[in-house]
Amino acid sequence: MAQTAPPAPDPASVPSSAVPQAQPATPAPIATSAQTAPDPQPVPPSIQPLLDFRPSQIKFSVADLMGLLRDRRHEGWVLAAYPDPKTGRPLIGAGFSLDLPEREHPQTDPLNPHVFVEPSSAELWQAAGLAPARLEQVLDEFNDQLAVWKTTSRYRRRIWSLTPQITDEDASALLRIAAIQAIENARAYCRNFDRLTGPQQMALSQLVYQMGVNLGEFNRFLSLINDEPVAVSALADPGATPLPETAPETTFPDLEHWRTVQQSLMQSQWARLYRIRATAVIAMLDPRYLDDPAASEARIAAVLRPAVHRRHGRSALHTASYPRRSGRTLARKTSATSAKRKA
Repeated sequence: MAQTAPPAPDPASVPSSAVPQAQPATPAPIATSAQTAPDPQPVPPSIQPLLDFRPSQIKFSVADLMGLLRDRRHEGWVLAAYPDPKTGRPLIGAGFSLDLPEREHPQTDPLNPHVFVEPSSAELWQAAGLAPARLEQVLDEFNDQLAVWKTTSRYRRRIWSLTPQITDEDASALLRIAAIQAIENARAYCRNFDRLTGPQQMALSQLVYQMGVNLGEFNRFLSLINDEPVAVSALADPGATPLPETAPETTFPDLEHWRTVQQSLMQSQWARLYRIRATAVIAMLDPRYLDDPAASEARIAAVLRPAVHRRHGRSALHTASYPRRSGRTLARKTSATSAKRKA
């Protein structure tokens, strides 16, 4: 536009009222550059709450939560798509689901103003800053491999030999956005979330990350953390061992309440199938956790009983807790057993 504008006249011959009329020529370069830049993709409303998240809203570090989730005791860390041991659906990184659709998850608690955030895997992938075409490629390669190996069990035995499909930075971005989703949904499950301690908030977020919408089936646990009355008979367990006493009630006046909350989880099949992970998560609900984390875990480990597995097969959930275990060890044991039977 500067090339087509006429030469400026002598300032002495131009009235002062005419000076502002010459200003609109300056925005031209901005308009020109905007025409060459690609149009940004619109942000789906379903992921906007995740993008609006601020670390100051919680009492623990998101980085600490990510470190726990990617640990082998929890979700593990795989840079190629692998099948979920229970459903067979593709996961990547620290258990990030790759093909979930957007789901409706209504808030049924009239006293909780927070809503559940359940976007699709593709929308979470986009929120993490990854290109949609890469997700399609990862899923295509996963389906091709699954077709070759026929079963998910064979696929899982080859997890640690798979060629990485994403970088470590990509997996961290996916884990962060999924962790934020878990935090937002933990707040929707617990109306008192903001009053919990940092470890308690992290424990609830871990439960949501692992179970997703299935946490809604833990009615007794959710009623307790929301300070709702629970029938005594519903908490009764003749075989349950009480947690050890190590601190006076006066120091932690709500200690008995949180013991009951912990017991409600310890009596679940989830805690017995995922005993190692559950011990770490349930211990965080202890109000004394910050004073001595090791002692809180020791109290849970001393009481929590492992799941009883039948001889004819191993639980898929139990197998998922130890994904690095090689199939060779199992093959050797099977061969030795067969040889003994023949003898």
